[in-house]
Amino acid sequence: MNSLVAEQEVIARHVQVTKTELAVDLHDGRRIIVPITWYPRLMHASPKERKNWQLLGDGYAIEWPELDEHIGVSGLLMGQRSGESKKSLRRWLINKQRATSKRRQHPRAGIDSKAVRI
Repeated sequence: MNSLVAEQEVIARHVQVTKTELAVDLHDGRRIIVPITWYPRLMHASPKERKNWQLLGDGYAIEWPELDEHIGVSGLLMGQRSGESKKSLRRWLINKQRATSKRRQHPRAGIDSKAVRI
């Protein structure tokens, strides 16, 4: 029986996230494109949050610090989707909404900054 073994470590060099896709350019010239629905935290992120990524180590994984999302490049190649449970995602979304609401509040008056007209 033959098994597939990577001869070289797969390394990312650039990442792009759109409303529908996650695209990762690899050091060897390949490009991996997967549906963003595979990673619900990216799907629920703002465009600004999606752009705030960094490579871990020499590029073996991608991290979105604001989203607490980490995706291994070798997992992408194997077609692995997020393994996050619905319960965990629900809790994360609630916390994300709370944090967003706090940022919108006026720092001195404690009221919603959208309601304040200057």
